[in-house]
Amino acid sequence: MSESAASTAKKRPEFYNIDGKSLISYRWPLASIASGMHRVSGAILFFLMPFIIWMFDNSISSEISFLKFKAAFNEGMLGLPGFIWKLVALGLIWASLHHFIAGMRHLWMDTHHEHVTKDFGRQTAAAVLVLTLTLTLVLGAKLFGLY
Repeated sequence: MSESAASTAKKRPEFYNIDGKSLISYRWPLASIASGMHRVSGAILFFLMPFIIWMFDNSISSEISFLKFKAAFNEGMLGLPGFIWKLVALGLIWASLHHFIAGMRHLWMDTHHEHVTKDFGRQTAAAVLVLTLTLTLVLGAKLFGLY
């Protein structure tokens, strides 16, 4: 290559690893936020699976166990007030909804490669976040007795 061609060639940008200071100011794209939350919700569901199974078992075993379970949400259990148990249940509601809806988004993108664009990723990520938060608020209002 001649010297004139080498001197006029555009210098490629240099990329560095993100350090702790720039991690705070880094603006994540919506698609990466939705994807990261999908992973977090999956981890929450995985690690709280024994609690989920226990809740399900206590709610359907008998009428007496259901009433004890209901009392745990109203009055508390294991030294924790009922409000805390409702917050844990609300977190599980969010994790279930988000993991399901974001999973459907990922399945769609995996099976329809020709439709996937950067703009599509941003729009569907926004839809996942809005739908998940809306449904969580509606079900949370029911859980806390607002309707």
